[in-house]
Amino acid sequence: MPLPLYYFLSITAVNILLSWAMYLPYRVAHLHFITVANMAISGYSAAWLVMSLHVPFGWALLVGFALGALVGWIVSLFIGDAPTFAVVIVGFTFIFGLPNIGGNPEAHRWWIMGILAGMLLLVGFFLHRFDHGRLGRAASAVFVDKDLAASLGVDIKGLGMLVQTVSCTIAGGTGVLYGFIYKSFHLDFFTFALVGIAMTVIFVGGYATPWGTVVLAPILYGVPLLFPSWLQEWRIVIYGAVLVIVLVLKPEGFITRRFVVTMESFLSGSRKKRNILSKEEL
Repeated sequence: MPLPLYYFLSITAVNILLSWAMYLPYRVAHLHFITVANMAISGYSAAWLVMSLHVPFGWALLVGFALGALVGWIVSLFIGDAPTFAVVIVGFTFIFGLPNIGGNPEAHRWWIMGILAGMLLLVGFFLHRFDHGRLGRAASAVFVDKDLAASLGVDIKGLGMLVQTVSCTIAGGTGVLYGFIYKSFHLDFFTFALVGIAMTVIFVGGYATPWGTVVLAPILYGVPLLFPSWLQEWRIVIYGAVLVIVLVLKPEGFITRRFVVTMESFLSGSRKKRNILSKEEL
């Protein structure tokens, strides 16, 4: 796999997973920035396990997921029923030189891409089922009116703890893979700029559905690569300007829940029509 294509696909996948990790708590009106901190904590921990204790990457990745879940659960005990706008400042300054997975750079890239693809499919399926299930409807009620949701019997704190823990689990595994993409960890990987990218992807793509993230993440990461080098240095400022403009002109984002429901109805109707035609032909 060519190196530029590898970085484009892998970082796009990371941006999607991080945005999904932030999207999930936002379904109950929690803007949960601890996801970035969890990426750093799990990533650094996995790197230490691999480099210092020679733990296989697969086990280190599982530890990253578990550590993310643990941190998310502990924090959710205190803020599970309250919105949070906590600003994440990650103070790690260590640098690791990580080994290749699979023994050579080419195998390393394919392993990382395979794991990221699996995570995208798994998390995407989970979010789809969540949004179309009882928990998704409860989350929508909490987002609109907490008092109304409580009067309907929704366990607001329990739901908040659930989405925050799952969010941090996703972020923990993503953080491990993020470092292994570059085969190093550094403070610059986990700055507020990462939060800004995820926020732009969520709110410009459409905060009411996870699928706007899938559309916008590759565009947001790929288009600036075509800019001259001096303009690429301003990409975070450009992201911020785009975010402000969209919030003013189209606050619900480009991919709205109504659009998704309409498309699902259209596709469902098309499938039913094809089935009817197939039966008539028989």
